[in-house]
Amino acid sequence: MTSRETTTTRVRRLTRAPLLAAATAAVLAATSLAGMPAASAASFNLEGWATQGGGTTGGGSASPVTVTDSAGLISNMQASGARVIRFSGTISISGMQKVAADKTIIGVGSGATITGGGLNVASVSNVIIRNINFRGWNDDAINVQYSTRVWIDHNSFTDGSDGAVDIKRSSDYVTVSWNRVFGHDKSFLLGHSDDNASEDRGRLRVSYHHNWFDGSNQRHPRVRFGNPVHVYNNFYRSVGGYGVASTCDAGVLVEGNYFEDTDDPYHLGEGDSPNGSLVARNNHFVNSGTGETGGSVASIPYGYSLDPAADVKSIVTGGAGTGRI
Repeated sequence: MTSRETTTTRVRRLTRAPLLAAATAAVLAATSLAGMPAASAASFNLEGWATQGGGTTGGGSASPVTVTDSAGLISNMQASGARVIRFSGTISISGMQKVAADKTIIGVGSGATITGGGLNVASVSNVIIRNINFRGWNDDAINVQYSTRVWIDHNSFTDGSDGAVDIKRSSDYVTVSWNRVFGHDKSFLLGHSDDNASEDRGRLRVSYHHNWFDGSNQRHPRVRFGNPVHVYNNFYRSVGGYGVASTCDAGVLVEGNYFEDTDDPYHLGEGDSPNGSLVARNNHFVNSGTGETGGSVASIPYGYSLDPAADVKSIVTGGAGTGRI
Protein backbone atom coordinates (compact mmCIF):
# COMPACT_ATOMS: atom_id res chain seq x y z
CA MET A 1 0.00 0.00 0.00
CA THR A 2 1.02 3.63 -0.25
CA SER A 3 2.09 5.95 2.53
CA ARG A 4 -1.51 7.13 2.62
CA GLU A 5 -2.46 3.97 4.46
CA THR A 6 0.03 4.71 7.20
CA THR A 7 -1.41 8.19 7.68
CA THR A 8 -4.95 6.84 7.76
CA THR A 9 -3.86 4.21 10.23
CA ARG A 10 -2.43 6.79 12.59
CA VAL A 11 -5.63 8.82 12.46
CA ARG A 12 -7.71 5.70 13.07
CA ARG A 13 -5.54 4.69 16.00
CA LEU A 14 -5.77 8.09 17.66
CA THR A 15 -9.50 8.41 17.21
CA ARG A 16 -10.24 4.89 18.41
CA ALA A 17 -7.84 4.70 21.29
CA PRO A 18 -10.37 5.78 23.85
CA LEU A 19 -12.82 3.08 22.65
CA LEU A 20 -10.58 1.20 22.82
CA ALA A 21 -1.29 -33.37 12.70
CA ALA A 22 -0.17 -36.98 11.56
CA ALA A 23 0.95 -35.56 8.21
CA THR A 24 3.03 -32.99 10.01
CA ALA A 25 4.96 -35.66 11.92
CA ALA A 26 6.05 -37.06 8.57
CA VAL A 27 7.14 -33.61 7.45
CA LEU A 28 9.21 -33.12 10.58
CA ALA A 29 10.91 -36.44 10.12
CA ALA A 30 11.62 -35.69 6.49
CA THR A 31 13.25 -32.36 7.31
CA SER A 32 15.32 -33.86 10.15
CA LEU A 33 13.74 -31.63 12.75
CA ALA A 34 12.17 -34.16 15.04
CA GLY A 35 15.31 -34.60 17.15
CA MET A 36 16.12 -30.91 17.55
CA PRO A 37 15.48 -29.16 20.88
CA ALA A 38 12.20 -27.31 21.12
CA ALA A 39 10.73 -24.75 23.48
CA SER A 40 8.39 -26.66 25.74
CA ALA A 41 5.41 -24.43 25.04
CA ALA A 42 5.76 -24.32 21.26
CA SER A 43 4.06 -26.64 18.82
CA PHE A 44 5.74 -27.68 15.59
CA ASN A 45 2.70 -29.39 14.14
CA LEU A 46 0.84 -28.10 11.14
CA GLU A 47 -2.55 -26.57 11.95
CA GLY A 48 -5.03 -24.43 10.11
CA TRP A 49 -5.85 -23.90 6.48
CA ALA A 50 -2.65 -25.49 5.15
CA THR A 51 -3.98 -28.86 6.35
CA GLN A 52 -6.79 -28.59 3.81
CA GLY A 53 -6.86 -29.37 0.10
CA GLY A 54 -4.78 -32.51 0.57
CA GLY A 55 -2.40 -31.06 3.16
CA THR A 56 1.04 -29.47 2.93
CA THR A 57 4.17 -31.63 3.05
CA GLY A 58 6.68 -29.58 1.05
CA GLY A 59 9.62 -31.73 -0.01
CA GLY A 60 8.24 -34.60 2.05
CA SER A 61 10.61 -37.56 2.34
CA ALA A 62 13.15 -36.34 -0.21
CA SER A 63 16.74 -36.66 1.01
CA PRO A 64 17.81 -33.26 2.38
CA VAL A 65 20.37 -31.27 0.43
CA THR A 66 22.53 -28.67 2.21
CA VAL A 67 23.44 -25.46 0.38
CA THR A 68 26.01 -22.84 1.35
CA ASP A 69 25.52 -19.95 -1.05
CA SER A 70 22.93 -18.11 -3.11
CA ALA A 71 23.61 -20.11 -6.27
CA GLY A 72 23.00 -23.38 -4.47
CA LEU A 73 19.88 -22.09 -2.75
CA ILE A 74 18.34 -20.68 -5.92
CA SER A 75 19.12 -23.64 -8.16
CA ASN A 76 17.70 -26.12 -5.67
CA MET A 77 14.54 -24.24 -4.83
CA GLN A 78 13.85 -23.69 -8.55
CA ALA A 79 14.50 -27.30 -9.53
CA SER A 80 11.63 -29.59 -10.48
CA GLY A 81 10.45 -32.31 -8.16
CA ALA A 82 10.32 -32.69 -4.39
CA ARG A 83 13.29 -31.27 -2.52
CA VAL A 84 14.24 -30.51 1.10
CA ILE A 85 16.77 -27.65 1.17
CA ARG A 86 18.75 -26.81 4.31
CA PHE A 87 21.21 -24.02 4.99
CA SER A 88 22.96 -22.20 7.83
CA GLY A 89 24.66 -18.82 8.04
CA THR A 90 23.75 -15.82 5.90
CA ILE A 91 22.85 -15.99 2.23
CA SER A 92 22.37 -12.78 0.27
CA ILE A 93 20.04 -12.81 -2.72
CA SER A 94 18.75 -10.08 -5.00
CA GLY A 95 15.18 -9.49 -6.11
CA MET A 96 12.35 -11.98 -5.71
CA GLN A 97 13.59 -15.51 -6.33
CA LYS A 98 11.08 -18.11 -7.49
CA VAL A 99 10.29 -21.19 -5.40
CA ALA A 100 9.08 -24.24 -7.30
CA ALA A 101 6.41 -26.68 -6.11
CA ASP A 102 7.03 -29.43 -3.55
CA LYS A 103 9.82 -27.68 -1.69
CA THR A 104 10.82 -27.38 1.96
CA ILE A 105 13.30 -24.57 2.64
CA ILE A 106 14.58 -24.67 6.19
CA GLY A 107 17.25 -22.83 8.13
CA VAL A 108 19.48 -24.78 10.50
CA GLY A 109 19.99 -23.35 13.99
CA SER A 110 19.25 -19.77 15.01
CA GLY A 111 21.45 -17.92 12.54
CA ALA A 112 20.18 -19.02 9.13
CA THR A 113 19.45 -15.74 7.33
CA ILE A 114 18.28 -14.55 3.92
CA THR A 115 19.06 -10.91 3.25
CA GLY A 116 18.65 -8.46 0.39
CA GLY A 117 15.85 -10.20 -1.50
CA GLY A 118 12.85 -12.44 -0.99
CA LEU A 119 11.15 -15.71 -1.90
CA ASN A 120 8.45 -15.71 -4.58
CA VAL A 121 5.97 -18.56 -4.21
CA ALA A 122 4.05 -18.04 -7.44
CA SER A 123 1.71 -20.39 -9.35
CA VAL A 124 2.80 -23.47 -7.39
CA SER A 125 1.57 -25.68 -4.56
CA ASN A 126 2.96 -27.52 -1.55
CA VAL A 127 5.73 -25.29 -0.14
CA ILE A 128 7.13 -25.05 3.40
CA ILE A 129 9.38 -22.19 4.58
CA ARG A 130 10.75 -22.56 8.14
CA ASN A 131 13.28 -21.28 10.64
CA ILE A 132 14.77 -18.46 8.54
CA ASN A 133 15.71 -14.91 9.54
CA PHE A 134 14.62 -12.53 6.79
CA ARG A 135 16.50 -9.22 6.90
CA GLY A 136 16.65 -6.12 4.73
CA TRP A 137 14.59 -7.43 1.81
CA ASN A 138 14.03 -4.93 -1.01
CA ASP A 139 10.49 -5.95 -2.03
CA ASP A 140 8.66 -8.61 0.02
CA ALA A 141 10.35 -11.17 2.23
CA ILE A 142 7.84 -13.83 1.12
CA ASN A 143 5.30 -13.30 -1.66
CA VAL A 144 2.59 -15.92 -2.24
CA GLN A 145 0.40 -15.58 -5.32
CA TYR A 146 -1.68 -18.01 -7.39
CA SER A 147 -0.47 -20.71 -5.00
CA THR A 148 -2.03 -23.21 -2.62
CA ARG A 149 -0.95 -25.35 0.33
CA VAL A 150 1.79 -23.17 1.79
CA TRP A 151 3.14 -23.25 5.36
CA ILE A 152 5.27 -20.35 6.65
CA ASP A 153 6.50 -21.27 10.11
CA HIS A 154 8.98 -20.19 12.81
CA ASN A 155 10.66 -17.42 10.82
CA SER A 156 11.62 -13.89 11.89
CA PHE A 157 11.26 -10.70 9.88
CA THR A 158 12.84 -7.28 10.41
CA ASP A 159 13.99 -4.16 8.59
CA GLY A 160 12.56 -4.86 5.15
CA SER A 161 11.29 -2.58 2.41
CA ASP A 162 7.68 -3.76 1.96
CA GLY A 163 5.62 -6.67 3.25
CA ALA A 164 7.00 -9.44 5.42
CA VAL A 165 4.49 -11.99 4.10
CA ASP A 166 2.10 -10.96 1.32
CA ILE A 167 -0.53 -13.48 0.21
CA LYS A 168 -2.63 -12.54 -2.79
CA ARG A 169 -4.08 -13.30 -6.23
CA SER A 170 -6.25 -16.35 -5.69
CA SER A 171 -3.93 -18.09 -3.24
CA ASP A 172 -5.56 -20.51 -0.81
CA TYR A 173 -4.94 -23.03 2.01
CA VAL A 174 -2.10 -21.19 3.77
CA THR A 175 -0.91 -21.27 7.39
CA VAL A 176 1.38 -18.57 8.83
CA SER A 177 2.50 -19.71 12.29
CA TRP A 178 4.99 -19.03 15.06
CA ASN A 179 6.74 -16.15 13.28
CA ARG A 180 8.16 -12.98 14.88
CA VAL A 181 7.95 -9.55 13.24
CA PHE A 182 9.91 -6.69 14.81
CA GLY A 183 11.53 -3.44 13.71
CA HIS A 184 9.28 -3.40 10.65
CA ASP A 185 6.22 -1.55 9.31
CA LYS A 186 4.07 -3.76 7.04
CA SER A 187 3.67 -7.29 8.33
CA PHE A 188 1.08 -9.58 6.71
CA LEU A 189 -1.05 -8.46 3.76
CA LEU A 190 -3.84 -10.75 2.55
CA GLY A 191 -5.34 -9.66 -0.77
CA HIS A 192 -3.56 -6.98 -2.75
CA SER A 193 -6.36 -4.94 -4.32
CA ASP A 194 -9.97 -3.91 -3.74
CA ASP A 195 -10.82 -4.64 -7.39
CA ASN A 196 -9.59 -8.25 -7.48
CA ALA A 197 -12.78 -9.88 -6.21
CA SER A 198 -13.20 -12.05 -9.32
CA GLU A 199 -10.01 -13.95 -8.48
CA ASP A 200 -10.03 -13.73 -4.70
CA ARG A 201 -13.59 -14.23 -3.49
CA GLY A 202 -13.97 -17.79 -2.18
CA ARG A 203 -10.21 -18.14 -1.76
CA LEU A 204 -7.51 -16.37 0.32
CA ARG A 205 -8.28 -18.69 3.24
CA VAL A 206 -5.40 -18.33 5.66
CA SER A 207 -4.70 -19.17 9.31
CA TYR A 208 -2.43 -16.88 11.35
CA HIS A 209 -1.56 -18.38 14.72
CA HIS A 210 1.05 -18.00 17.46
CA ASN A 211 2.81 -15.14 15.70
CA TRP A 212 4.60 -12.45 17.73
CA PHE A 213 4.00 -8.92 16.48
CA ASP A 214 6.71 -7.25 18.49
CA GLY A 215 6.34 -3.48 18.10
CA SER A 216 5.53 -3.77 14.40
CA ASN A 217 3.15 -1.23 12.90
CA GLN A 218 0.34 -2.54 10.68
CA ARG A 219 -1.18 -5.45 8.71
CA HIS A 220 -1.38 -8.17 11.34
CA PRO A 221 -3.09 -9.09 9.00
CA ARG A 222 -4.89 -6.66 6.65
CA VAL A 223 -7.50 -8.80 4.89
CA ARG A 224 -9.50 -8.57 1.67
CA PHE A 225 -12.10 -11.13 0.49
CA GLY A 226 -10.88 -14.22 2.40
CA ASN A 227 -13.61 -15.88 4.51
CA PRO A 228 -13.04 -17.39 6.95
CA VAL A 229 -9.61 -16.04 7.82
CA HIS A 230 -8.56 -17.33 11.23
CA VAL A 231 -6.39 -15.14 13.48
CA TYR A 232 -5.81 -16.96 16.75
CA ASN A 233 -3.40 -17.16 19.68
CA ASN A 234 -1.13 -14.36 18.43
CA PHE A 235 0.71 -11.94 20.73
CA TYR A 236 0.51 -8.24 19.86
CA ARG A 237 2.95 -6.05 21.79
CA SER A 238 3.07 -2.25 21.38
CA VAL A 239 1.64 -2.31 17.87
CA GLY A 240 2.01 1.22 16.54
CA GLY A 241 -0.80 1.38 13.99
CA TYR A 242 -3.40 -1.38 14.13
CA GLY A 243 -3.62 -5.09 14.67
CA VAL A 244 -6.18 -6.69 12.33
CA ALA A 245 -8.21 -4.97 9.59
CA SER A 246 -11.10 -6.70 7.80
CA THR A 247 -12.08 -5.12 4.46
CA CYS A 248 -13.71 -5.87 1.10
CA ASP A 249 -16.17 -8.66 2.00
CA ALA A 250 -13.60 -10.50 4.12
CA GLY A 251 -14.68 -12.55 7.12
CA VAL A 252 -12.10 -12.66 9.92
CA LEU A 253 -12.32 -14.58 13.20
CA VAL A 254 -10.03 -12.99 15.81
CA GLU A 255 -9.83 -15.53 18.59
CA GLY A 256 -7.80 -16.09 21.74
CA ASN A 257 -5.18 -13.42 21.06
CA TYR A 258 -3.21 -11.38 23.61
CA PHE A 259 -3.10 -7.60 23.00
CA GLU A 260 -0.68 -5.54 25.08
CA ASP A 261 -0.17 -1.77 24.74
CA THR A 262 -2.09 -1.83 21.47
CA ASP A 263 -4.60 1.02 21.10
CA ASP A 264 -6.31 -0.38 17.98
CA PRO A 265 -6.36 -4.19 18.16
CA TYR A 266 -8.79 -4.74 15.27
CA HIS A 267 -11.24 -2.80 13.13
CA LEU A 268 -13.39 -2.79 10.00
CA GLY A 269 -12.21 -1.13 6.80
CA GLU A 270 -8.80 0.43 6.16
CA GLY A 271 -7.67 3.30 3.98
CA ASP A 272 -10.08 3.47 1.03
CA SER A 273 -11.15 -0.17 1.44
CA PRO A 274 -14.73 -0.76 2.64
CA ASN A 275 -15.65 -2.71 5.75
CA GLY A 276 -15.46 -6.46 5.88
CA SER A 277 -16.81 -8.61 8.71
CA LEU A 278 -14.98 -9.41 11.92
CA VAL A 279 -15.97 -11.58 14.87
CA ALA A 280 -13.83 -11.45 18.02
CA ARG A 281 -13.99 -13.87 20.93
CA ASN A 282 -11.97 -14.86 23.98
CA ASN A 283 -9.22 -12.28 23.49
CA HIS A 284 -7.11 -10.82 26.32
CA PHE A 285 -6.35 -7.10 26.62
CA VAL A 286 -3.68 -5.33 28.66
CA ASN A 287 -3.59 -1.55 28.36
CA SER A 288 -5.23 -1.85 24.94
CA GLY A 289 -8.36 -0.75 23.11
CA THR A 290 -11.39 -2.98 22.77
CA GLY A 291 -11.53 -3.20 18.98
CA GLU A 292 -14.37 -2.98 16.46
CA THR A 293 -16.49 -5.90 15.26
CA GLY A 294 -19.40 -6.42 12.91
CA GLY A 295 -21.03 -8.88 10.54
CA SER A 296 -20.65 -12.65 10.48
CA VAL A 297 -17.86 -15.03 9.53
CA ALA A 298 -18.03 -18.48 7.96
CA SER A 299 -17.33 -21.45 10.21
CA ILE A 300 -13.84 -22.86 10.63
CA PRO A 301 -13.70 -26.28 8.91
CA TYR A 302 -10.67 -27.80 10.64
CA GLY A 303 -9.83 -28.86 14.17
CA TYR A 304 -7.28 -26.82 16.14
CA SER A 305 -5.89 -26.39 19.63
CA LEU A 306 -6.73 -23.03 21.22
CA ASP A 307 -4.52 -21.88 24.08
CA PRO A 308 -6.11 -19.73 26.82
CA ALA A 309 -5.67 -16.11 25.75
CA ALA A 310 -4.14 -15.08 29.08
CA ASP A 311 -1.33 -17.62 28.52
CA VAL A 312 -0.56 -16.60 24.94
CA LYS A 313 2.11 -14.00 25.79
CA SER A 314 4.33 -16.51 27.59
CA ILE A 315 3.64 -19.29 25.09
CA VAL A 316 4.38 -17.19 22.02
CA THR A 317 7.44 -15.36 23.36
CA GLY A 318 8.81 -18.74 24.42
CA GLY A 319 8.27 -20.37 21.06
CA ALA A 320 7.98 -17.94 18.13
CA GLY A 321 10.76 -17.03 15.73
CA THR A 322 13.91 -18.84 14.70
CA GLY A 323 16.15 -21.18 16.67
CA ARG A 324 13.22 -22.95 18.31
CA ILE A 325 13.23 -26.07 16.15
